[in-house]
Amino acid sequence: MSASASVSTRRLQGTILRSVSRSFYLSIRFLPTPLREPVALAYLLARTTDTVADTISISTNLRTEALQMLSNAIQAKASREVVVDLIASFLPLQQDSTERRLLESLPGCLDWLEHVEEADRNDIRVLLAKITHGQMLDLLRFNNPAEIRALQSAADLDEYTYLVAGCVGEFWTRLCFRHVREFASLSEGEMLTLGKRYGMALQLINVLRDAGSDLRMGRCYFPDEELRAAHLTGPQILSEPERFQPIYRRWTEKAQDGLECGLRYSRAIRNRRVRAATVLPALIGAGTLALLRDAGMSMLDRRVKVSRREVRGIIASLAITLASRSQIDAIFGRAKLLRSSLIAED
Repeated sequence: MSASASVSTRRLQGTILRSVSRSFYLSIRFLPTPLREPVALAYLLARTTDTVADTISISTNLRTEALQMLSNAIQAKASREVVVDLIASFLPLQQDSTERRLLESLPGCLDWLEHVEEADRNDIRVLLAKITHGQMLDLLRFNNPAEIRALQSAADLDEYTYLVAGCVGEFWTRLCFRHVREFASLSEGEMLTLGKRYGMALQLINVLRDAGSDLRMGRCYFPDEELRAAHLTGPQILSEPERFQPIYRRWTEKAQDGLECGLRYSRAIRNRRVRAATVLPALIGAGTLALLRDAGMSMLDRRVKVSRREVRGIIASLAITLASRSQIDAIFGRAKLLRSSLIAED
């Protein structure tokens, strides 16, 4: 890699990554150097595709086509001119300056992708193919924001959470077994299964947390088969939330079970730095679920999020104790008891 390319890569791993995700940036700093590069690059590419998918001022059909072009570029099946044209059409539509900088950095990310280790590059491409497929399915399913549509079945929700996050758990596992000596006390197959369920749980928590705002955008990720069994429609969730609560509670319990898989996954990791980076989302997720349970159906009308102060406290505890398993268990137990007084207002 040339000197200029190295400078660009350091900027992407530093300034750009920090601007699009402060919490992930803090988490990735725990990782050993061989893991930081492929993990950071995969995250930036996934955030870029997410930015394209979420540009609501462009029609669903055009966003779907743009996602396909972007996916082709990541898979090295499209010319650089296509990427430049894509950036030019989406940049003026970004109201957030960090999203604009992220899109501007896409050529640098694609250059970086060509220079990472071949096995890592292949894994990144497999991961991004799944993520962009999930994003395109989302656009197809919810192509009319004026009409609340629900996923058809529990299998559809499982598919969605796998494509946009469960596959990340598998990606993380393969990277770690390749780059971290004696990575885990469990087999690679066991860790792949736990990692998949862990990732799916984290995305399910996002679905639970964002249920109200998603419904107002015409998106209901909760299965229509379950709503119909409760004689409930998507629009009625907002007007009659108490009837929706049993369905919401069942999916909350499933998310909690997935977080327990994440805890088992993390406790099996021998490298303390990797253990700390891996368990952090589970600890924040446990706190988020606790806040959602405490808020009840009022969460449909407000944003529930673990406070930055609480997140900083978790990170400090992990750092001070070198992510000891006993400390992880203790933090996880406390996180499950968070109350609404700790909901972030920022």
